[in-house]
Amino acid sequence: MNVEKAERSDAIHAEGAGVATVQPSATSLAALLSRHVLRDGEIIILLLKPSLWFILLSSMRFAAAILLLIIGTRLVAEQPSLDRFVLEAGVFIIAGRLMFALMQWTGRLYVLTDMRVVSITGVFSAQIFDCPLRKIARTRLIYSTRERCFGLGSIEIIPIPDEIPVGLWQTIAKPTQVNEQIVAAINKAKQGGCL
Repeated sequence: MNVEKAERSDAIHAEGAGVATVQPSATSLAALLSRHVLRDGEIIILLLKPSLWFILLSSMRFAAAILLLIIGTRLVAEQPSLDRFVLEAGVFIIAGRLMFALMQWTGRLYVLTDMRVVSITGVFSAQIFDCPLRKIARTRLIYSTRERCFGLGSIEIIPIPDEIPVGLWQTIAKPTQVNEQIVAAINKAKQGGCL
């Protein structure tokens, strides 16, 4: 109840300041965006997270390596008690990797506004990729074999200046449509003025 009142008062305070407002039912990540990342008058065109398949796909290699170790140990070991210990330890380690992938998924947010492309990633500390639309040279669709199997893809955002690193929106559902929206926003921003 107190949190709801605090969010309402923050939304009212933010409204008076001319920044994006957040409704009481919005997530804390949306509140972070409205208070600290978005600028005055900036309009969100697209707000998305990676597909839930990100959790499984980012853990596949690790899980496969652990499964190979379990199988190899079971073939070599002669003690049944060691087999059970190795199996339980392997399952525990794979579950831990899946939990870490879930935390990575939770910490990722991709935002396209009428002025910028923003990518927020990180588990223990947030890393923010922020590039004005006018400074983006191009975007590129990247499909890994695993992503292609599930109809997913990644979008690489390549800025013009070399000092800005390349941005990556990983494991996006409907990547072609999302890329078209990004390109349309870039073209519209570049038509509105020059670099």
